[in-house]
Amino acid sequence: MAAVMMPGGPVAEAVFADLVPRIERLVEKGCTPGLATLLVGDDDASARYVGMKHAKAQELGCSSRDVHLASDARQADVLAAIADLNSDPAVDAVLFQYPPPPHVDFDAALQTLDADKDVDGIHPLNMGRLALSMPGPVPCTPAGIEALLAHYEVPVAGREVCILGRGATLGRPLALLLSQKRPTANAAVTVVHTGVADWPRYTKRAEIVIAAAGVPGILQAEHLTPGCVVVGGGVRYEGRKLLPDVDERCEAVAGWITPRVGGVGPTTIAMLFRNLVEIAERNAGLG
Repeated sequence: MAAVMMPGGPVAEAVFADLVPRIERLVEKGCTPGLATLLVGDDDASARYVGMKHAKAQELGCSSRDVHLASDARQADVLAAIADLNSDPAVDAVLFQYPPPPHVDFDAALQTLDADKDVDGIHPLNMGRLALSMPGPVPCTPAGIEALLAHYEVPVAGREVCILGRGATLGRPLALLLSQKRPTANAAVTVVHTGVADWPRYTKRAEIVIAAAGVPGILQAEHLTPGCVVVGGGVRYEGRKLLPDVDERCEAVAGWITPRVGGVGPTTIAMLFRNLVEIAERNAGLG
């Protein structure tokens, strides 16, 4: 029997339905949520991603500011742009689009961003807040995965979850998130990666497997136990082609699975705007 699909679209729609009245309330108070994006260079995928954010902001009734620096921008130019966004009272949250050109030190620049404006939740201070279960912006893709599992009423508490991938923006924060004591988390979490020679030994025994490696097709059907839940969080782009971590043959083994396209992606976008609204609410004294 084919796996039950868990598309991200309905999850995102539910999140946006919750955000709309909250945005309207903020606008009524004269506190329109303001999102700014900082893009360095001319990467097509990044430009499309940023463009989608501005279109969605307009649709939701938020304001947005687009800062685009040339591909030969210096580190000093990037830092100056971040400082300007930090000081702009109309900007509640900033998206510093990754990756910048190779000569720009993304991590060093990120550390100069006001952590309370970090809409992606990846500033070191926000990672520390997450580790300590303190309030703050949560990394968007991990938050979207938790929301997706909750939306489809997949039990997580007390179950064995295996995350394949240890990246700073997905695998590691997701492990922290799903191990926290909450009804939609509280799991026994194992993190494996390509440096573990026998990593399939761990995915085979897991009840929930989350692919977060960014290695196309790394998770195969033989790496799963029949009937498990599979979430494809990692992807890689080749030009405009999206290459997921989860091989399509996993559908024949899993009980529940995200589609290869339209799975976690829509929930990531929804969580970014949830972070924006929560930041704006705190700034307006409503949080």
